[in-house]
Amino acid sequence: MTTEQTPRARTETDVVLEARAVTKHFPVRRTGRDLIARRHRTVHAVDDVSLELRRGTVTALVGESGSGKSTVARLLAQLYPLTAGEIHLGGTAVKAGRGRSFRTYVKQVQLIFQDPFASLNPVHTVRYHLTRALRIHGRAGRGEAELEKNLAALLERVQLTPPHQYLDKFPHELSGGQRQRVAIARALGADPQVLLADEPVSMLDVSIRLGVLNLLRDLKERLRLAILYITHDIASARYFADTTLVMYAGRIVEGGDSETVTQRPAHPYTQLLIASAPDPDRVADEAAQEETGSGEPPSLIDPPAGCRFHPRCPKAMERCRTELPPRFDLADGQWAACWLYEGTAEGATADGTATAADVSADGTASAPTDTAGGAASRSATAKGAAK
Repeated sequence: MTTEQTPRARTETDVVLEARAVTKHFPVRRTGRDLIARRHRTVHAVDDVSLELRRGTVTALVGESGSGKSTVARLLAQLYPLTAGEIHLGGTAVKAGRGRSFRTYVKQVQLIFQDPFASLNPVHTVRYHLTRALRIHGRAGRGEAELEKNLAALLERVQLTPPHQYLDKFPHELSGGQRQRVAIARALGADPQVLLADEPVSMLDVSIRLGVLNLLRDLKERLRLAILYITHDIASARYFADTTLVMYAGRIVEGGDSETVTQRPAHPYTQLLIASAPDPDRVADEAAQEETGSGEPPSLIDPPAGCRFHPRCPKAMERCRTELPPRFDLADGQWAACWLYEGTAEGATADGTATAADVSADGTASAPTDTAGGAASRSATAKGAAK
């Protein structure tokens, strides 16, 4: 038995892992005032999050610190119990507890942690970490010779060659990038279908980040893995991911093809997130800097009513303060949870859906132009199925 993973029979568009309306609330330790008032407070870490991870694709989950990205990864890894919602693996609802059911689930879904300096036990060698993963998941083989062959195959897969130079090293003898590659190799030891990469390059030197991302891309293509790439860097999401989801204050506010989301952002938060990224080509004039947003992210213990971004949104309307926006489908598979895209006579595409380009900087919709055939104004039907 070797660690070489054979291509699976399904198509690249197969949904491997799906979250449906996943919610996670953490109880807050009660103070004396809470006891007197008989009040129970909770942190609304993740609310009503739905996403799909498809075979052979990378899905990026982007947002600022504290938005709930890592909590989503831990929920998908079954490290936290769900407050509400469902997780489906291969189309079947799963609820992994502990013991055999948990081991069966994690064989298919592996988590790569953010900190390569803390995810490896400093008193054990690379050989120990990889051998333990292979044995736990029944992939060690028969006898020492086959085990050595499997260990070498894992290190070669993550481009740590020649393998014998790394197997007996301790974590402190490796660079940050090498440690993260060992962590990836350990995850591959289970022969997973899904990799949950929680900011896998954020603690690495800039010079070696690209190498790790290229490695993950190579694994996606060769093994047809479904990868969830969690990051606060939307530029790397455009480079690395096929699909991008944008998260703010525990909710996903926009999603779509990575190129579309980064080049034609629809939600005001996504627009500000992209505007905040360093860009030497951006014109630094007053018009370009007119709308920058302000304020701090809301408290997740007492989140605001309506859209959670409305206290900071330069385009907020009265409705945003009272009603939670549903998901409005736009063109080319893009969608946004924003009242700016509620169905109107303006800003409709041929199929009746609004587009991000049809909403101007002040939040108003622009009138559509007739086609060469003289088509009448199209009716907008921005689809508002709640997320």
